[in-house]
Amino acid sequence: MQNAMEDDRFQQFNKVKLSNGASITKNLLENTSNEKKTHKSKQPTNQLKSGLLGWYAVCSIREISGDDPYFFTMFNEPLMIYKDKDSNLRCIKDLCPHRGASFRGGQIIDGELVCPYHGAKFSSTGKCTNLSRITCNHIVDSNYNNYATKIHLYQYLCKEVGDYIFINYTGSSSTNLEEIEVKENIDSKILNTYGFKTEEYKFEEVIVDFKCDWARIVENHLDILHLFWVHGETIPDADVNRNVITSFNQEITRDSNQIESKYKYKEKDKGEFIRIKFLPPGRIIIYKGNPEESRYIQVLDHIPLAKNQARVIVRHYRKFLKNNFFNSLILFKNLQHRIFYKVFAEDYMILRTQTFNDQMGYIEKDNVKLLGEDKMIQYYWDWYKNSLNEDKPWDIHPIKSDTNSVHQELAMLYPPENKILAEKNNREIVVKLIARLIIPIGLAFLLI
Repeated sequence: MQNAMEDDRFQQFNKVKLSNGASITKNLLENTSNEKKTHKSKQPTNQLKSGLLGWYAVCSIREISGDDPYFFTMFNEPLMIYKDKDSNLRCIKDLCPHRGASFRGGQIIDGELVCPYHGAKFSSTGKCTNLSRITCNHIVDSNYNNYATKIHLYQYLCKEVGDYIFINYTGSSSTNLEEIEVKENIDSKILNTYGFKTEEYKFEEVIVDFKCDWARIVENHLDILHLFWVHGETIPDADVNRNVITSFNQEITRDSNQIESKYKYKEKDKGEFIRIKFLPPGRIIIYKGNPEESRYIQVLDHIPLAKNQARVIVRHYRKFLKNNFFNSLILFKNLQHRIFYKVFAEDYMILRTQTFNDQMGYIEKDNVKLLGEDKMIQYYWDWYKNSLNEDKPWDIHPIKSDTNSVHQELAMLYPPENKILAEKNNREIVVKLIARLIIPIGLAFLLI
């Protein structure tokens, strides 16, 4: 009986009636006999080797400018990234080991981190370099030699890969980076290994913060069909809107490193429409067509800041409009950013209400019904729930009901939760347009 019900659920994809009278025909093309068997299995099996702990892209290298540190959180834990005197990236727990203060408001002087509370200085190895003079020049504690062996920074491995900064998040920071066991090679995070050469593209980037469940945002970005319905009037693509939604063949493949879904036009001569890769724990790559031929590629990195708080780094790579002067002239960057902010604002209420419904226990098998085109979503949730049970990342640094929320409040910096950047971008568009009008008018007056 159970198998029949599951089989019936996955057969619902044969024909889906839409509100405007259109219909979608979905044929899931499975590559192996094992994939075909999942139609009748109780639940798709998890094949991904990576769990929720591992390498995360947490920011762009542009966020670490000069001597300014970058503060953020991961699974509730407050962290900070800065460059030491040799320009090496360091990711530390935002906790001074002297008295437990935050490093917010501190300084980076000659590559050394200085605590704003009592002036303790720390080298790139995490050792305090001014133990005998932390507070007052005329007071020297006789216990400093013993104290020196105990005061040190708590660190995570931090690497720059392809213009991104990654940290190997394990939930347990260390005072000795050489003792950390790395389960996954960081080279697997190089974008050029996924079918396209970044040097052939230009990209625009925004960072967006959400007050909702991290896992729900990942699910949202794996869902191709919502683009037509939610963002059809915002995305400047003639192939993406409610009026042109059509039939696709969907082909899903899985291995130990990724889940991939290809959406192909029913007409064989038209090839692929879109391809999506999920690379655990937090990266999604979306190609407009075949990766080797795609003129437009989106890379999304999802960062679990805290419970009900998440950050997404969004990059849109393109092979067109690559001339910097022309892009500046037509305000391409500002216009792209305006689209980005609007798209994510359109998703925001959906994500927040989904988070609420999930946490209330409303999103369960009896209340929601997955269709055939949701099969990639099913595979993703299978991985997520399995990883959640094994890694238990939210249990490592749990937030209690009486826990001060200062780090969670300070972490929310970007739209749509904070619309300041979106409003600033709109003002820049207006100012630049006015400047472009004033300049030719001024020249005309001079000529007259």
